[in-house]
Amino acid sequence: MEILIQLIFSGIALGMIYAVVAFGYQLTFATSGTLNFGQGEALMLGALVGLTCVDTLGINYWLMIPLVCIFGALQGSLVEVVGVRPAIKIKSEFGWIMSTIALGIIFKNVAENVWGRDDLRFPSPLPEEPFQFLGANILPMEVLVVVGALLMMLLVEWFNRKTIYGKAVVATSNDRDAAALMGINTGIVIMFSYALSSITAAFAGVLISPLTLTGATMGASLGLKAFAVAIIGGLSSGFGIIIGGLILGIAETTTGFYISTGYKDVPGLLLLLL
Repeated sequence: MEILIQLIFSGIALGMIYAVVAFGYQLTFATSGTLNFGQGEALMLGALVGLTCVDTLGINYWLMIPLVCIFGALQGSLVEVVGVRPAIKIKSEFGWIMSTIALGIIFKNVAENVWGRDDLRFPSPLPEEPFQFLGANILPMEVLVVVGALLMMLLVEWFNRKTIYGKAVVATSNDRDAAALMGINTGIVIMFSYALSSITAAFAGVLISPLTLTGATMGASLGLKAFAVAIIGGLSSGFGIIIGGLILGIAETTTGFYISTGYKDVPGLLLLLL
């Protein structure tokens, strides 16, 4: 029983990371009907930039987070301007798919050339000694992952509901043409949604990295699983995405332990097919 509790807690932490990245898919789909299929690479770049700030530049972990979020905003804006906006302008149904995939591949190649192909260890800002809860050993960093992921999503929801700029985002997501007629610059709103999407992914990257190894290849798998969560939970439901993330995270950890680590990626793909 203690092992099962342990697996559930680990799955919750993993699932919340999937949910944050999937939340980024939801942000862009709501405003433009498009998805950034390089979302996993945004997470990877955020993690590697954060590692450079902490390990090479000696910046405190907590001070590094705003810098990584700024980097994520710039990276997401670049994706929208270069890969998505031209496709929307010419009303290409699939141009943005190929563009975001191509940009993701480019970002991965850049990361391999800058940081190398080896996996790197990200130092943890919290003690690495686990504490006991209901018989399970839980790392403080796992608690931070869950709390940080929830706070990020709640902050975005608050922004959308309580600020004038957030209401412009909501208006654009409800009816882009009507929002434009009301004087809202929908092009800026779409670019902002891509920036915010990459911020959430970059933030997820620096949250999960102390629990895993960081490298140029970490984004592809996480991005695909987050897409599965977005489909399972629904691209219009924030609560559904959280539930989908928890289901996938717990399914992965239990599958990896009770069946085989070689099959831990199978639940996400099966759920996506279903």
